[in-house]
Amino acid sequence: MRILVADDDPIHRRLLEAFLVNWDYEVVLAHDGEEAWSILQQNDSPKLAILDWMMPGRDGPHVCRELRKRGGNSYIYVLLLTANSQKDDIVVGLESGADDFLTKPYNANELRARLRSGRRILELQEQLLFANDALQFQLAHDPLTGMLSRAAILETMRIELIRSRRERTTVGILMADLDHFKQINDTYGHLAGDTVLREAAKRMRASVRPYDAVGRYGGEEFLIVMPGCNISGAMRRSEDLRNAIGKKPVDTPEGIIPVTLSLGVTVGGGVNTAELEELLRTADAALYEAKNRGRNQVALSTQSQELFAKSSKESIPEEIVVERKT
Repeated sequence: MRILVADDDPIHRRLLEAFLVNWDYEVVLAHDGEEAWSILQQNDSPKLAILDWMMPGRDGPHVCRELRKRGGNSYIYVLLLTANSQKDDIVVGLESGADDFLTKPYNANELRARLRSGRRILELQEQLLFANDALQFQLAHDPLTGMLSRAAILETMRIELIRSRRERTTVGILMADLDHFKQINDTYGHLAGDTVLREAAKRMRASVRPYDAVGRYGGEEFLIVMPGCNISGAMRRSEDLRNAIGKKPVDTPEGIIPVTLSLGVTVGGGVNTAELEELLRTADAALYEAKNRGRNQVALSTQSQELFAKSSKESIPEEIVVERKT
């Protein structure tokens, strides 16, 4: 483990270094408080630090205060070395943000034991951060398909709409639904249905760009957010998704199951000032139209047709215009 030693006394600094190297630490040396602070600000700084109290520029407590003020997830455990044995001085050192202290002259075995305690605390913190990251991932992803969860895909859509309005670009918004999925569950069972959902998610992720977002909106329904997509681009990518799902049946332990996908498309940002909820409604209405017209097809929302038909920047190719039924 790497450890920072900051001390302006060269003899004491080398003595500490010899102890630490013998205990299998990788030692980083600082000659004063300024150098110590500079090292501790680096992304790959040691997570364990021994700071002398009295140093030129910044003393040990000053470095501690600045370190704690900075915050961040990556914690640095600090042990202060001091010649001051008064309780008031010890309190000042601990209140500055130091985790432990040792009074000079110190016993080498006591120093080693205190450093072991520091390492255990750092290891526990690392485990907590790992567990927290795992929890955050679980909250943001659907456990069955590995796609973004409903909350996460909606938040992604919100962020991309804000970005598109600022940068005057468009966002393709696709609502997709696996056709006749209830029949799959009723005929083959829910385990087969789960296999179909997982395979559909896999094919969708493989068919979109790295920066597109795909989420499970609910049941067998999916929401896809495609930054920078205009109408024709969103329609082309919708066809790619439809073909990816329907190109071959899904092989499950319960049998070979043919699967198709219907999609409703709308476009936000640009000249479309519709809010998130309205865009979701129009995409869902277009999806309903695609299913009403026979499924396994893509339909474009009326709102996108009307708004973008008025825009001189993009015309809608005739082959992708879908008339809504009244």
